Amino acid sequence: MITVNVLTRFPVKGLSGQALNKVILNQGQGFPCDRRFGFARPESGFDPENPKPLPKTKFYMLARDASLALLNTAFDEETGVLKMSAADNVAEFDITTSEGKKSASQFLKAYLSLSDNEIPELYEASPHRFTDVSVVSKEMMNAVSIINLNSVSEFARTISQEVDPARFRGNIHLADMPAFSELDLVDQNMRIGSAEFKIVKRTKRCPATEVDLATGERNIKTPKLLQQHYGHMDMGIYAEVIGGGEISLGDVVKIG
Repeated sequence: MITVNVLTRFPVKGLSGQALNKVILNQGQGFPCDRRFGFARPESGFDPENPKPLPKTKFYMLARDASLALLNTAFDEETGVLKMSAADNVAEFDITTSEGKKSASQFLKAYLSLSDNEIPELYEASPHRFTDVSVVSKEMMNAVSIINLNSVSEFARTISQEVDPARFRGNIHLADMPAFSELDLVDQNMRIGSAEFKIVKRTKRCPATEVDLATGERNIKTPKLLQQHYGHMDMGIYAEVIGGGEISLGDVVKIG
């Protein structure tokens, strides 16, 4: 019996996630508040008044900035306050305001030890989401990321190294599913709780998954090792919400 083991949203692209006990999904939308904000690199070309998808290289994210793994964040959706903490440095910002966004950007600049002329820009353009696959289509921008925990465990056994499933930054972790069987579900439907999904794409992995979230170091060549052992670089799937509903930890998953 396949069940939901973990639910996570990532309010700020590239930064830490927030665990959930349950979530209500709407048709055609992803996780509420998931990848709602993003720290863009200077001259990214993003226009908040006319939001259009940008490549992930236009943002600060783990694939290029591994030390972001050690930056802990928490976003309070009711107050609009983003808490950012690194070692002994803790700060809170009301990122619903322009001033709050600027202050948060300055915090990230200092944390990453960026040069004076490299200032991140924190953007929001709801309902636009800063997902890695937003450049594919509006539907993919709102896709939910699903990880099969047994696939991660099988990969770990194959490479004889511990692999934290959180590396793959999925919204939903599934337990007791045959390893890598999720990759064969593209175009099939899946029901979790009272929500209905259509599996739309396998998730090709990038260098962001090389980063150990506990140390901020790159210690597993994840895409290379997936290709070497399985002939592809896929871990997990993307799903479109075709029927809204509530998902909770422990919910049973039905396929087909």
